[in-house]
Amino acid sequence: MIGSPFVLKEHNSVRFTMIKVMAALIPGTLAHAWFFGPGIWVSLIWCGLLGIGFEAMSLVVRGRPLQPALTDGSVLLTAWLLALSVPTLAPWWLYMTGMFFAVVVAKQLYGGLGQNLFNPAMVGYAALIISFPVYMTQWAAPAALANYLPNLSDAFDLVFSGASITPDAYTSATVLDSLKTATRGGHTIMDTFSQPIYGLIAGKGMELVAMMYLFGGLFLIANRLITWHIPVAFLTAIALTAGALWQIDPIHHADPLFHLLAGGAMLGAFFIATDPVTASTTPRGKLIFAGLAGVLTVIIRTYGGFPDGVAFSILILNSAAPLIDAFTQPRVFGHTKGGKAGQ
Repeated sequence: MIGSPFVLKEHNSVRFTMIKVMAALIPGTLAHAWFFGPGIWVSLIWCGLLGIGFEAMSLVVRGRPLQPALTDGSVLLTAWLLALSVPTLAPWWLYMTGMFFAVVVAKQLYGGLGQNLFNPAMVGYAALIISFPVYMTQWAAPAALANYLPNLSDAFDLVFSGASITPDAYTSATVLDSLKTATRGGHTIMDTFSQPIYGLIAGKGMELVAMMYLFGGLFLIANRLITWHIPVAFLTAIALTAGALWQIDPIHHADPLFHLLAGGAMLGAFFIATDPVTASTTPRGKLIFAGLAGVLTVIIRTYGGFPDGVAFSILILNSAAPLIDAFTQPRVFGHTKGGKAGQ
């Protein structure tokens, strides 16, 4: 997603790069607010404040200066990604727990920006879905289907005071969760897709949100903030794996386009898997890293215990990234496999 801080040129500082990446997230976030209500802004602001607080606390405890860590924008980007990954209108303490794991455990305990092995936002997400699975399945329903659409004031009350509005009035299962539950119960894809939460291709509303993440990702590629290798390999692997399962059993497996536009596939492809600190950095390594992550995403979605596999597949491959890089280093010019040229 960004170049390593120590190789960035002055005009392309970490802060400037982070601002560009967050700008690329704006179209998807606006689409999210349009289809699922303004509660996402409460989540974003709260996660941002928590991120800055945890970052400052960690730096003080470690005896490190607050600058430039608090102003480089990295913690705000982590907060933004986590807010988009956690159900909108979740209790305040759920976001706090996720940000603690993202900033303190996954980032600062490893030494700070550039030293972490795992993607911080995905560590926070994984900690939440393992520890609080019920809360992590209560996603805001599309505005067209919600019995009650909270405005900004209501969203604030729901997050911080636990207003006495039953979650059934404004939440629903995700299409991935619904699909897994239905197919395991013996229902066919056709029967499952007849439910109101499904749109033309994937989830109602979320398919257009995914397209906005794609648009933002293309902006990153056009501005050379990321290369094409990881997004293309990740999305291609998802399409091929889902397509193989669909060809084998189209009655119980969704088509590839559904998997590309459902869940966090687009967000993961362009904004999470592309993190250079935790992903492979060589050209061949990026293709292997992202390809394996895409395959694991579909396998976890289909056979695993969690609805979406994007976070876990990326975390698993984060641990393998150093090994992948070690075996995919480009050959030094003038050297052969057995040693120096001419030996």
